[in-house]
Amino acid sequence: MNEDILVNITPQETRVALILQGAVQELHIERTLTRGLAGNVYSGKVVRVLPGMQSAFIDIGLERAAFLHVADIWEARGPDGQNPQPTPIEKILFDGQVLTVQVIKDPIGTKGARLSTQISIAGRMLVYLPQDRHIGISQKIEKETDRELLRARVQGLLPPEEKGGYIVRTMAEDASEADLAADVEYLRKTWKAICEGARTRPPTSLLYQDLNLAQRVLRDFVHDETASIQVDSRENYLKLVEFGQVYTPGVLPRLQHYTGERPLFDLYGVEEEILRALGRRVDLKSGGYLIVDQTEAMTTIDVNTGGFVGGRNFADTIFKTNLEAAHAIARQLRLRNLGGIIILDFIDMENNEHRNAVLAELKKALARDRTKVSVSGFSALGLVEMTRKRTRESLSHILCEPCPACSGKGQVKTSRTICYEILRELLREAKQFNPREFRILASQEVVDLFLEEESQHLAMLGDFIGKKISLQVETSYHQEQYDVILM
Repeated sequence: MNEDILVNITPQETRVALILQGAVQELHIERTLTRGLAGNVYSGKVVRVLPGMQSAFIDIGLERAAFLHVADIWEARGPDGQNPQPTPIEKILFDGQVLTVQVIKDPIGTKGARLSTQISIAGRMLVYLPQDRHIGISQKIEKETDRELLRARVQGLLPPEEKGGYIVRTMAEDASEADLAADVEYLRKTWKAICEGARTRPPTSLLYQDLNLAQRVLRDFVHDETASIQVDSRENYLKLVEFGQVYTPGVLPRLQHYTGERPLFDLYGVEEEILRALGRRVDLKSGGYLIVDQTEAMTTIDVNTGGFVGGRNFADTIFKTNLEAAHAIARQLRLRNLGGIIILDFIDMENNEHRNAVLAELKKALARDRTKVSVSGFSALGLVEMTRKRTRESLSHILCEPCPACSGKGQVKTSRTICYEILRELLREAKQFNPREFRILASQEVVDLFLEEESQHLAMLGDFIGKKISLQVETSYHQEQYDVILM
């Protein structure tokens, strides 16, 4: 199955879509003003050590202090990283201390960035671990003979004075000696520049910034099934060609400059897919549908048969809907970049074979995910619990903000509910104050209701408190917004 990668670049943002069999599988967005921090290396300053939480807050020059847990401090684990009981954080760090740290998780919501003192620098073929002598091999390279051969090849390329370690990435499996040697040289130069910056630059300085999204496409996203990488900006296409000649020469034949009249994302239907990915409902081809609800603590996905009535019997209809839903769920997780705890509510199946088949299909569909995923079996309540590593904001958090009318609840009070709230407020105010007149400022819907169905209740209250009550429409007010003015 051939995969196409679309890169839409404007001065304000870069958007990348991965297309497989005509459907958008993943969407990545990087905005110039809010570029992701994961992978960046900073000279950090300890603001506060919290022994009770075995954590510390570190100032790295961001709006919020970043968070460093003792488990992410390389010194606490010892040089071999195997210390079962880390040294207490208060014996390692102190307020005002300056140390080199790397962001391992972007700030999400109200949480600051998460840091580690174990630095890793990613290259095309290798990941450099300057504090660790170990040479590891990607788990996706399964044959033990291949793993040992790669380990020996990398070991033979290292200079005698090398004190760091490396992780061999999957794409190094077919790499030449020259490619591996070039990667080693690039990574060692990068680390040398970081060390020099840590010595000479002031605290909270940025020492190293990871590649931008377009460059990471060439380094991380391209694989054997990638048919083309289309870029719609000539200037950035030339920059990527220049970058590719140095770091990813094997990718260059697939790199193309898109020159069509129609916008690239419109041509492949990506813009419509983005709109659908922001909605709660996801329609399935069979007539069934998913309901996706994202909350602070977890994401829930509910499967419904909807208009699907096919199949030989009811159990067969449910089974087919759940099988289709398993593929749709895996795609939606990637497309929306949903992370954390995820609860899947498939339609109840009494047949254990059907349950096992749906679970196997779900795991098979999730195998394409680059992000770490863990799936549990069906619980006693018939739910599937899973987790997906959260490394960056979800699509909705990047593109949307809470509704000012409902404050993120997803629903607003009815006009009648607001009318009754106003009546109670009038009674409350009348007991405390003695104005000449009360004036109600509210939305058009609420005022219309007061003038029609609720006019009798308003008149009764006016007679009871002995004051005139007038109405005024405020076109800028949403349905729940109102004010009671004392005249």
